Amino acid sequence: MTNPYVLPAIGAVTLATLAIGAYGLRLARTTSDFLVASRVISPTWNAAAIGGEYLSAASFLGVAGLILRNGVDMLWYPVGFAAGYLALLLFVAAPLRRSGAFTLPDFCELRLGSRRLRKLATGFVVFIGFLYLVPQLQGAGLTLSTLTGAPEWVGSALVGGVVTANVAFGGMRAITFVQAFQYWLKLTALALPAILLLMHWRSVGHPGVVAPLEWLLPSEGGHRGLFSTYSLMLATFLGTMGLPHVLVRFYTNPDGAAARRTTLVVLGLVGTFYLFPTLYGVLGRIWTPELIEGRSDAVVLLLPGRALGDGPLGQLLGALVAAGAFAAFLSTASGLLTAVAGVLATDVLRRDSVRGFRIAAVLGGGVPLALALHVTGLNTSQVVGLAFAVAASSFCPLLILGTWWRGLTDLGAAAGILAGGGAAAGSVLVTVFGPPLTGAAGELIAEPAAWTVPLAFAVMVTVSLATSRRVPMDVGQIMFRLHAPDALRS
Repeated sequence: MTNPYVLPAIGAVTLATLAIGAYGLRLARTTSDFLVASRVISPTWNAAAIGGEYLSAASFLGVAGLILRNGVDMLWYPVGFAAGYLALLLFVAAPLRRSGAFTLPDFCELRLGSRRLRKLATGFVVFIGFLYLVPQLQGAGLTLSTLTGAPEWVGSALVGGVVTANVAFGGMRAITFVQAFQYWLKLTALALPAILLLMHWRSVGHPGVVAPLEWLLPSEGGHRGLFSTYSLMLATFLGTMGLPHVLVRFYTNPDGAAARRTTLVVLGLVGTFYLFPTLYGVLGRIWTPELIEGRSDAVVLLLPGRALGDGPLGQLLGALVAAGAFAAFLSTASGLLTAVAGVLATDVLRRDSVRGFRIAAVLGGGVPLALALHVTGLNTSQVVGLAFAVAASSFCPLLILGTWWRGLTDLGAAAGILAGGGAAAGSVLVTVFGPPLTGAAGELIAEPAAWTVPLAFAVMVTVSLATSRRVPMDVGQIMFRLHAPDALRS
């Protein structure tokens, strides 16, 4: 039976997104508004916006599906996704904002004075952005198809079109308001049904969870070996620090102290959200066992109706979850496209203007949409996890060493990005397009961060030491700019 409330709920979220974006458009006039919201976003607003864009399809749908299928071993996903902000807070949030950069390639040139390194960083920003965008668009197609029976391309096209329009016309200033609203919508859409489902579970006599022993065992006893577990932890913990769409939000804070406060609030918001996907995965074992060997990502969407029946309450909660899922696709895709469009406008099209940003937004939205419509069968959480691995193996070492080590050189940074990031990107391509691999080779390719991150750090340090004459002459001034308190710098 088709839920009659789903389409109105999705339509309401889409219209609200467009309306808030239109309101933000009134405030977006300059190039700085479009790229970094003129650096006037408060920590509270920025934290909600970061939560909105960070909690993607992999968080809203994928984590619950992984727990439903594979058990407690998959809890490392939410732990790593949330804990990544601790590393961001400790190492790069404030220095990155103090740098005065607009984009990651901007930071590369400012810190190391190399146009070639800037171009290399541009390529990786676009690759990571597209790799992350495709599963968001496909997740939208899955959601609409699962709940309404519409072809999957309809949901992908809807999200792609709305996001591209919002970003092209409003830029970062408009998207900030949209993403902050969508965080609270996503939290409500996941938390309220989860609480009511727990109450229903108690009222029907606490039915037991039917699961094999390995579903309850972590690491070696479960579905994932120790190497894959540690590799996943490393990718999610350090990958957050290298995600372009997350980092660009810190450029919107007024100063470094505000960037730190933003990160602290984000830790609370993201940690609160991740309390709930686990419940859906566990309760799905009771009421949606057929999804264990099927489209497990759909457990969040189908569970309210299966547990509570086809009555008004089950249908309303199902519609609320569908609205939250669409909010996840819209907000994350908006952040990703904003980051990609900023880089395309300034470094590919070389048009540092509002018109250039809008052209870049259309290009940046069109390519992932075409890929989403033609590349099928992707596992949302797996692809997003690989995007984290690429970010952890490329920009994370660059940011840590560039922020804290005076001896980093442009050649060292470029070699490390190519070695670690290139190896991780190659693993992504083999995983997505190549034949299935088994054994040790399969583990190394499917979860590459455990070897690609150390490789990137080692190559950056070794090549920088070998090319120490290329250390920028003004490195002392740059380090002072990155680390001196804001009051002292001003």
